[in-house]
Amino acid sequence: MAKNDAEGFSKELLDQLLAGRDPKTVLDSGGLVGDLKKALAERMLNAEMDVHLANEAEAGFRNHRNGTSGKTVLTPDGSLELSIPRDRHGRFDPALIGKYRRRFPGFDDKIIALYARGVSTRDIQAHVRELYGIEISPDLVSAVTDSVIDEVTAWQARPLEASYAIVFFDALRVKIRDEGLVKNKAVYLAIGMRASGHKEVLGLWIEQSEGAKFWLRVMNEIRGRGTQDILIAVVDGLKGFPEAITAVFPDTVVQTCIVHLIRYSMQFASWKERKAIAAALKPVYRAENAEAAATELETFDRGPWGRKYPAIAQSWRRNWEAVIPFFACPAEGRKIIYTTNAIESLNASVRKAVRNKGHFPNDQAATKLIWLALRNVAAKWKNPPITWHAAKAQLAIQFEDRFVLSE
Repeated sequence: MAKNDAEGFSKELLDQLLAGRDPKTVLDSGGLVGDLKKALAERMLNAEMDVHLANEAEAGFRNHRNGTSGKTVLTPDGSLELSIPRDRHGRFDPALIGKYRRRFPGFDDKIIALYARGVSTRDIQAHVRELYGIEISPDLVSAVTDSVIDEVTAWQARPLEASYAIVFFDALRVKIRDEGLVKNKAVYLAIGMRASGHKEVLGLWIEQSEGAKFWLRVMNEIRGRGTQDILIAVVDGLKGFPEAITAVFPDTVVQTCIVHLIRYSMQFASWKERKAIAAALKPVYRAENAEAAATELETFDRGPWGRKYPAIAQSWRRNWEAVIPFFACPAEGRKIIYTTNAIESLNASVRKAVRNKGHFPNDQAATKLIWLALRNVAAKWKNPPITWHAAKAQLAIQFEDRFVLSE
C-alpha cells in the first residue's frame, strides 16, 4: 500500500497530479486547484443529473441527457468554466449551482463580509477585481447584499425570551435619503441580558424623531414578540421613554445611564475643566446608598464646580428618581446596570461600519448594513460579564420570583 503524504491521498496520486505543473501556479485558480475544483464540480453536477433522471423515471416521465452547456461561475478564488449537463425536458436544476445563478457557494459570503465591515459597493468591486481577477458590477454587489433582507425581516420578528433581567436602550444617528433630501435619522438599538448574563440584540428601529408614541410602539412590539417582563431598563434620558416602558411593563425599574449624565454635565465646562469635574462627580455615583449619594450631590453643588456650573446639579436632580435604582445592587453589578457600556460598544461597531457610507439611499439600505454589523458583533458574545455572578445573586434577592433563569 502506498504511503500517504496527506490524509486520503497517496504519494503516487499527488505525484501524478503535480506532473508537468508549474509550482508557481499550482495553487492558482487557473492551475491544479482550479482544475480539481472544475473536475469535482462537474462530477457532482453529473451525479445530480443521474439522481434527477432516476426520479423522473420513477415518476413516469421519459427523460434523458441532452448534452451540456458552458457556464462561467464566480468563485471566491476566481472564475470557473463549467460544463452543465442538460436534460431533454429542461427540468434539471442542480443544487450545486442553480439555474440563472452565476456565483458559486461561498462567493456571496465574501461580498457580504466586506459589506458588513463598511466597505463601499465600488470598493468591493475593486477589491474583487484586484484579488480574484473578476469583474463584477455594483448592481451585483447590491443584489447579493439585498439577499439578506429576508433574514433581517425574520430576525426582527423572531420570538423573544419571556423575561429579561436588563434591557439597554440607546440611539445613534445616520444620514439617510428621504423624499429627495438627506436627513439625520435615529437608529434605535436594544440589548437584552437574560438572567444567565448572556446578551442578545432584541431589535433595531429607524425613526426620524423620538417620542412617547414611537417608544410605546417599540415596547408593544417587544411584548408582542413574547417578552412579559423586564426587570431593569437602562435608558439615555430619551424623551417619553420611561413613561412608554412603564405603560407596557409597569413593574420595570427605569435606570438612567450615569455615563450619559456625566457626558451631559461635561457640556457646560471647557475641555481643560472636564477631568476635574468628572472626578468631583465620582463620590455621587460611587456612594454606598441613595441617601449618601444625595448628600454627595449637595456637597458638589455647594463646591466650586457646582457654584460655577449650577446646571450640572440641576440636571442630576431632574433625573434623580431614575438615577438611584442601581444603589440597591452591589458594587460588582453596578457597572453592568448603571452604564450602557454594552450598547455603547455595540454602537461603536455600527458607527465604524457606516462611517464610509456618507449617506444611505433609503431606510432598507441602512437596516441591511447595520444588521450585518450587529450580527458580526453578536457572534462574539459567548460568555456573561465577569461581574455577572455577583450581580445575579443580588438581583435574585431583589426581584425574587421575577428573576427567572431560563432552561
